[in-house]
Amino acid sequence: MNVLIIGAHGKIGKLVAQKMKESDNFSPTAFIRKEEQKPFFDELGISVKVGSLENSIDEIAEAMTGTDAVVFTAGSGGKTGYDKTLEVDLDGAVKSMLAAEQSGVKRYVMVSAYLADDRSKWEQSGIKPYYIAKHFADKELQQSLLDYTIIRPVRLTDEDGIGKVTVTPGSANLQKTVPREDVATTILEVLKHQETMGKVMALSTGDIPVEEAILSVE
Repeated sequence: MNVLIIGAHGKIGKLVAQKMKESDNFSPTAFIRKEEQKPFFDELGISVKVGSLENSIDEIAEAMTGTDAVVFTAGSGGKTGYDKTLEVDLDGAVKSMLAAEQSGVKRYVMVSAYLADDRSKWEQSGIKPYYIAKHFADKELQQSLLDYTIIRPVRLTDEDGIGKVTVTPGSANLQKTVPREDVATTILEVLKHQETMGKVMALSTGDIPVEEAILSVE
């Protein structure tokens, strides 16, 4: 499966790229913003497309040529203003969906955020505009023609993954954190299983192997 990773130079994106390169099931391409980010992927032997989510839909679609699936794990980051949150996390995400439809890519995996569907929790988060962006990007994806899966992880950590998670369609019974590595593992497993299409998955660390956990979601 040829997969375009949007946001490949981010922490989750790098893990996804590495895991896909090591797998016989995937051929990853990194969609990155800057030429300076290219050496990391060159060293791994991963092909690169340099572009921006602020580009036109046509330009983003061009980067998807030959792609079977898109993984969206991009984000404006904590050091930018909320204007960039709107441009990247909302408008950029929606443009990538439209580009996928335009270029004939059906499979799309979105890394969203835990509680993106619960407005009552956004104010206390301190990053309400980020949750608004994620909420409406998710809505657009659910209304699209794409074979989507939305993954909503809790607070991310850089600890080593354990390969075990808790996955629910809602927001109950989750731990407070999840290693980024386990999010990356979940992305790969989701792409392997058509049964995950059309599903929204809240994700935390847990005690169930990833493959079993994602297939348990109704």
